[in-house]
Amino acid sequence: MAVLKLYEYPHPVLKKKAQKVEKVDDAMRKFLDDMLETMYADAGVGLAAPQVGVLQRVVVIDVAHEDEEPHPYYMVNPEIIWKSEEKVCGEEGCLSVPDQRAEVERFTSVKVKYLDYEGKEQELLAEGFLAIAVQHELDHLDGILYIDRISRLKRQMLLKKLEKMRKEKAHQ
Repeated sequence: MAVLKLYEYPHPVLKKKAQKVEKVDDAMRKFLDDMLETMYADAGVGLAAPQVGVLQRVVVIDVAHEDEEPHPYYMVNPEIIWKSEEKVCGEEGCLSVPDQRAEVERFTSVKVKYLDYEGKEQELLAEGFLAIAVQHELDHLDGILYIDRISRLKRQMLLKKLEKMRKEKAHQ
Protein backbone atom coordinates (compact mmCIF):
# COMPACT_ATOMS: atom_id res chain seq x y z
CA MET A 1 0.00 0.00 0.00
CA ALA A 2 1.07 3.58 -0.59
CA VAL A 3 0.16 7.06 0.55
CA LEU A 4 -0.98 9.01 -2.50
CA LYS A 5 -0.46 12.71 -3.27
CA LEU A 6 -3.40 14.73 -1.95
CA TYR A 7 -4.56 17.68 -4.04
CA GLU A 8 -5.64 20.85 -2.25
CA TYR A 9 -7.96 23.68 -3.19
CA PRO A 10 -7.79 25.40 -5.70
CA HIS A 11 -6.30 22.58 -7.82
CA PRO A 12 -8.50 22.22 -10.97
CA VAL A 13 -8.85 18.42 -10.63
CA LEU A 14 -11.11 19.04 -7.60
CA LYS A 15 -13.68 20.82 -9.79
CA LYS A 16 -13.95 18.08 -12.44
CA LYS A 17 -16.63 15.40 -12.65
CA ALA A 18 -15.40 11.83 -12.11
CA GLN A 19 -16.10 9.02 -14.58
CA LYS A 20 -17.89 5.75 -13.88
CA VAL A 21 -15.66 2.73 -13.17
CA GLU A 22 -16.04 -0.14 -15.64
CA LYS A 23 -15.07 -2.99 -13.28
CA VAL A 24 -13.64 -3.71 -9.85
CA ASP A 25 -10.44 -5.69 -10.45
CA ASP A 26 -7.12 -6.16 -8.64
CA ALA A 27 -5.83 -2.78 -9.85
CA MET A 28 -8.96 -1.07 -8.47
CA ARG A 29 -8.63 -2.95 -5.14
CA LYS A 30 -5.00 -1.78 -4.85
CA PHE A 31 -6.15 1.79 -5.56
CA LEU A 32 -8.89 1.45 -2.88
CA ASP A 33 -6.26 0.21 -0.38
CA ASP A 34 -3.95 3.12 -1.26
CA MET A 35 -6.82 5.60 -0.88
CA LEU A 36 -7.67 4.19 2.54
CA GLU A 37 -4.04 4.39 3.66
CA THR A 38 -3.86 7.99 2.39
CA MET A 39 -7.04 8.90 4.29
CA TYR A 40 -5.79 7.31 7.53
CA ALA A 41 -2.36 8.98 7.15
CA ASP A 42 -4.10 12.38 7.20
CA ALA A 43 -6.58 11.38 9.95
CA GLY A 44 -9.52 11.83 7.57
CA VAL A 45 -12.88 10.06 7.66
CA GLY A 46 -13.42 10.04 3.90
CA LEU A 47 -11.53 10.41 0.66
CA ALA A 48 -12.71 10.63 -2.96
CA ALA A 49 -10.57 9.66 -5.95
CA PRO A 50 -10.47 13.22 -7.41
CA GLN A 51 -8.70 14.34 -4.21
CA VAL A 52 -5.75 12.17 -5.25
CA GLY A 53 -5.96 13.28 -8.88
CA VAL A 54 -7.94 10.30 -10.24
CA LEU A 55 -11.20 11.16 -12.00
CA GLN A 56 -13.06 7.95 -11.17
CA ARG A 57 -16.25 7.52 -9.13
CA VAL A 58 -14.55 5.94 -6.10
CA VAL A 59 -14.66 6.87 -2.39
CA VAL A 60 -13.49 5.37 0.87
CA ILE A 61 -15.06 6.25 4.22
CA ASP A 62 -14.40 5.22 7.82
CA VAL A 63 -16.18 7.16 10.56
CA ALA A 64 -15.08 4.84 13.40
CA HIS A 65 -13.63 6.71 16.38
CA GLU A 66 -9.96 6.28 17.31
CA ASP A 67 -10.86 3.92 20.17
CA GLU A 68 -12.99 1.71 17.86
CA GLU A 69 -12.02 -0.95 15.35
CA PRO A 70 -11.70 0.49 11.83
CA HIS A 71 -14.85 0.01 9.73
CA PRO A 72 -14.01 1.13 6.18
CA TYR A 73 -16.53 1.43 3.38
CA TYR A 74 -15.18 1.04 -0.15
CA MET A 75 -17.63 2.57 -2.62
CA VAL A 76 -17.23 2.27 -6.37
CA ASN A 77 -19.78 4.11 -8.54
CA PRO A 78 -21.77 5.24 -5.48
CA GLU A 79 -25.13 6.83 -6.07
CA ILE A 80 -27.61 8.26 -3.59
CA ILE A 81 -30.97 6.62 -4.31
CA TRP A 82 -32.96 8.11 -1.39
CA LYS A 83 -32.72 11.15 0.89
CA SER A 84 -34.58 11.91 4.10
CA GLU A 85 -36.79 14.98 4.25
CA GLU A 86 -35.02 16.12 7.41
CA LYS A 87 -31.79 18.04 7.21
CA VAL A 88 -29.09 18.81 9.75
CA CYS A 89 -26.37 21.43 9.99
CA GLY A 90 -22.94 20.21 11.01
CA GLU A 91 -19.37 21.38 10.95
CA GLU A 92 -17.35 19.89 8.10
CA GLY A 93 -13.73 19.91 7.12
CA CYS A 94 -11.88 18.44 4.15
CA LEU A 95 -8.42 17.04 3.50
CA SER A 96 -8.33 19.18 0.33
CA VAL A 97 -9.11 22.35 2.31
CA PRO A 98 -6.74 21.77 5.24
CA ASP A 99 -7.36 23.12 8.76
CA GLN A 100 -10.59 24.88 7.80
CA ARG A 101 -14.14 24.09 8.94
CA ALA A 102 -17.63 25.41 8.21
CA GLU A 103 -21.27 24.61 8.95
CA VAL A 104 -22.93 22.77 6.06
CA GLU A 105 -26.55 21.64 5.71
CA ARG A 106 -27.00 17.98 4.70
CA PHE A 107 -29.74 15.34 4.71
CA THR A 108 -29.86 13.44 8.02
CA SER A 109 -30.18 10.08 6.22
CA VAL A 110 -29.39 8.81 2.74
CA LYS A 111 -29.50 5.44 1.03
CA VAL A 112 -26.55 4.81 -1.25
CA LYS A 113 -26.10 2.08 -3.88
CA TYR A 114 -22.53 1.13 -4.84
CA LEU A 115 -20.13 -1.65 -5.74
CA ASP A 116 -18.03 -2.89 -2.81
CA TYR A 117 -14.37 -4.01 -2.63
CA GLU A 118 -15.25 -7.27 -4.39
CA GLY A 119 -17.39 -5.59 -7.06
CA LYS A 120 -20.68 -6.75 -5.51
CA GLU A 121 -23.64 -4.37 -5.55
CA GLN A 122 -24.53 -3.07 -2.09
CA GLU A 123 -27.05 -0.70 -0.55
CA LEU A 124 -26.40 1.21 2.65
CA LEU A 125 -28.79 3.29 4.72
CA ALA A 126 -26.44 5.89 6.15
CA GLU A 127 -27.56 7.98 9.11
CA GLY A 128 -25.97 10.63 11.31
CA PHE A 129 -22.27 11.33 10.77
CA LEU A 130 -21.95 8.52 8.21
CA ALA A 131 -24.71 10.12 6.10
CA ILE A 132 -22.87 13.45 6.19
CA ALA A 133 -19.58 11.78 5.21
CA VAL A 134 -21.27 9.95 2.30
CA GLN A 135 -22.82 13.16 0.96
CA HIS A 136 -19.54 15.07 1.38
CA GLU A 137 -17.51 12.44 -0.50
CA LEU A 138 -20.07 11.92 -3.27
CA ASP A 139 -20.06 15.70 -3.85
CA HIS A 140 -16.33 15.39 -4.66
CA LEU A 141 -17.22 13.01 -7.51
CA ASP A 142 -19.21 15.83 -9.11
CA GLY A 143 -16.55 18.50 -8.58
CA ILE A 144 -18.29 20.01 -5.54
CA LEU A 145 -16.41 20.95 -2.36
CA TYR A 146 -18.13 21.64 0.95
CA ILE A 147 -17.06 25.28 0.60
CA ASP A 148 -19.33 25.45 -2.48
CA ARG A 149 -22.27 24.77 -0.15
CA ILE A 150 -21.72 27.73 2.17
CA SER A 151 -22.47 31.43 1.67
CA ARG A 152 -20.15 33.50 -0.51
CA LEU A 153 -19.14 35.64 2.47
CA LYS A 154 -18.28 32.63 4.66
CA ARG A 155 -16.38 31.04 1.77
CA GLN A 156 -14.34 34.22 1.19
CA MET A 157 -13.47 34.43 4.90
CA LEU A 158 -12.50 30.74 5.02
CA LEU A 159 -10.33 31.03 1.89
CA LYS A 160 -8.56 34.12 3.31
CA LYS A 161 -7.73 32.12 6.45
CA LEU A 162 -6.49 29.23 4.29
CA GLU A 163 -4.25 31.58 2.27
CA LYS A 164 -2.87 33.18 5.45
CA MET A 165 -2.12 29.74 6.91
CA ARG A 166 -0.32 28.68 3.72
CA LYS A 167 1.81 31.84 3.74
CA GLU A 168 2.75 31.27 7.40
CA LYS A 169 3.75 27.65 6.66
CA ALA A 170 5.82 28.78 3.64
CA HIS A 171 7.79 31.22 5.84
CA GLN A 172 8.66 28.63 8.50
